[in-house]
Amino acid sequence: MANEATQDPVLRIRELRKSFGALEVLKGISLDVNRHEVVGIIGPSGSGKSTLLRCINHLEKPTAGEIFLEGALVGGGAKAPGSVLAAQRADMAMVFQSFNLWPHKSTLENVTETLVTVRGKSREEADAIGRKMLAKVGMTEKADQYPSRLSGGQQQRVGIARALAMEPKVILFDEPTSALDPELVGEVLGVMTELAREGVTMVVVTHEMGFAREACSIVNFIDGGVIVDSGPPDHIFGGSANERTNSFLSRYMRQLGRVLN
Repeated sequence: MANEATQDPVLRIRELRKSFGALEVLKGISLDVNRHEVVGIIGPSGSGKSTLLRCINHLEKPTAGEIFLEGALVGGGAKAPGSVLAAQRADMAMVFQSFNLWPHKSTLENVTETLVTVRGKSREEADAIGRKMLAKVGMTEKADQYPSRLSGGQQQRVGIARALAMEPKVILFDEPTSALDPELVGEVLGVMTELAREGVTMVVVTHEMGFAREACSIVNFIDGGVIVDSGPPDHIFGGSANERTNSFLSRYMRQLGRVLN
């Protein structure tokens, strides 16, 4: 896992809030993501983890607060043209829970389409990049297959290849293994762990505590729309002084034990 970081964060979030009607889901989230860091987001269901990711790249418009990508305000303000946000979204690639692949396009086409339509690459150049990224996630032999012929783990690896192909500043992972059968989880986590070793900047919402402990630089525990605890894995998993963190982790491990047994 690379742990280099520059002084200026690639992603800076300040007092981020999000409400849906009278329900306030995010209640003032502030955090920095430095280059080459893997920032983990853990917490109970309904705590605002996925909403945080969706607000970062404005799939959900924040109610209040600011998000900066390499020092530039995400969205560019109320009067900024939509092209500003589109360009910033391309630099914050997102890997979703449910793969979000186009069913009528091949594996290679799923990786290359945004290179052509968003990055303006030629089809030949996009194909070369796409094949390179598919090789990176172990999917070379599936380049001409359609998503319906792939396992869930293979589809998610294609989603990761698609994100990597855009050469983003940061990749946002929203529970990337939650839709997978247990036996397929390892192949996706293996790819993500290798990316962490290579220094790819990532923000990962996950319930895979082993990944958070081994691959993340910083782990943030979110509960009730606020960051309750934050620190390196040794702090979070090594006996935090925060009672809520310890309660969550102990309950989670008990639940996992029941499932495995």
